[in-house]
Amino acid sequence: MTVQGARDPMSSADSISHWRPQDFAAVPVIDPIGPGDVRPILPDLDLWDCWPLQHEDGRTVVHAGRQWWFFLSSPKLADPEERHHQARIRLASLGEEGWRDHGDVLDPATSPGSREWAGSAVLFDDGRTCILHFTAAGRNGGPFSFEQRLFAARGELGAAGPCGFGVPEEIIVADERRYVRVTQADGHAGTVKAFRDPAWFRDPATGLSHILFTASAAWSGDAFNGVVGSATWRDGAWSLDHPLVDAIGVNNELERPCVVVRDGLYYLFWSTQRHTFADPASAGPNGLYGMVAEALAGPWKPLNGNGLVAANPASTPAQAYSWWVTGEGDVRGFVNYWGTGENAMTATPEFRRAHFGGTPSPAFRLRFDGDRVEIAQPK
Repeated sequence: MTVQGARDPMSSADSISHWRPQDFAAVPVIDPIGPGDVRPILPDLDLWDCWPLQHEDGRTVVHAGRQWWFFLSSPKLADPEERHHQARIRLASLGEEGWRDHGDVLDPATSPGSREWAGSAVLFDDGRTCILHFTAAGRNGGPFSFEQRLFAARGELGAAGPCGFGVPEEIIVADERRYVRVTQADGHAGTVKAFRDPAWFRDPATGLSHILFTASAAWSGDAFNGVVGSATWRDGAWSLDHPLVDAIGVNNELERPCVVVRDGLYYLFWSTQRHTFADPASAGPNGLYGMVAEALAGPWKPLNGNGLVAANPASTPAQAYSWWVTGEGDVRGFVNYWGTGENAMTATPEFRRAHFGGTPSPAFRLRFDGDRVEIAQPK
């Protein structure tokens, strides 16, 4: 693909909103996760990052009386941290009686990565065409790496749900001026650079389609240079735009960005973790964060003053993660390391296995009020 109209982002820094939170004294807390909440929906697999099949206007698709959710999945490994090295996209549906498994989504023979990481899925207004956007990590058949590329696969909505996803095609390539092209061979949690998590969005004001994604600022040498990237569908191809938000000097990863439009305002949400902040003394908790604007291009203002929308309890700081906000304002994540205040990342694999949920976390709903967004209630 050809990147159109790229400019030096430093020549137009005013177009990028900056997230520079100063204070996390007030922390909106998600309910603690208990044993009754940790119910594996696919007993032989660990599940984590999830996203729904959505309509073009952002509403969650309900087809045959069910919602259709895509998950990252892996076998239950001795160390759950190893799941990222075997991740495949799995389809499950949710109806009145609970969850059903619908198997792996992509053919491993034609999947472009050695692993498949998070993305988004849209059902177009023809009621039939589905597009799955996702991250290819590494290369199929190649040496292990943290290379990240953005792909899309076309399928269709049949009587039994979304199916028939074909050979994926690369849709967006980092330009190495605004966005780092991630090719690193190794790394550890919190330090890996990003070009991942494509989230499709149709702007109701313009009718244009966009992809938001997690990225790293190519113009900054700061070790903490996370941004929310953006691309627009123009003239039959995706064209890179400037980032919407940067967290340079603050945070390395603004993960799983997505936009919800409510009452004429645009709400941008992402997830991040304490260990990806630059300054441990002023770091925010593992939580759902966001900003608000009157247009997709911004300027963006932090929600609730500092951007924090919902956080894990201090007693179980890693109990859930990677939240997705639906068009209805419902929030779904996964049960991470629950029931413990210990730092699982420095613990033994046995400890991690004993405390890892690997299943959807309890959903909750948001209340929107201008530049304030709060946890309204469990869903």
